[in-house]
Amino acid sequence: MAEHNELGKDGEAAALAYLKENGYEILHTNWRKGHFELDIVAKTEDELVIVEVKTRSEGSIVDPEDAVTNQKIRNIISAADIYIKFFDIDLPARFDIISVIGKSPDFEIEHIEDAFYPPVNIRRW
Repeated sequence: MAEHNELGKDGEAAALAYLKENGYEILHTNWRKGHFELDIVAKTEDELVIVEVKTRSEGSIVDPEDAVTNQKIRNIISAADIYIKFFDIDLPARFDIISVIGKSPDFEIEHIEDAFYPPVNIRRW
């Protein structure tokens, strides 16, 4: 496996461990439906939490959270909508980013809660 793929897998495992340590219930990892994917789907007592994990080695030019582009956000929101309908979930959803930097096992983890919000479509008459 390519080194960057291994780093990504290690980063997702670190993010998963972080969430579990902080009381999140993990529902799914790498959930796919068609071409849509959600890295981690977790739950708190009162929220569904959709987590995008971005991993970079130290010294990377781009911060991991900056790699979540507007197109990526649209894809995550579409995937979350499909997930919520598929599993008939009746909870408010929150979109987080977990930034993982470094090398395993000494990752630096930053959890950005409410990292982005679904856009609101406004009709003009």
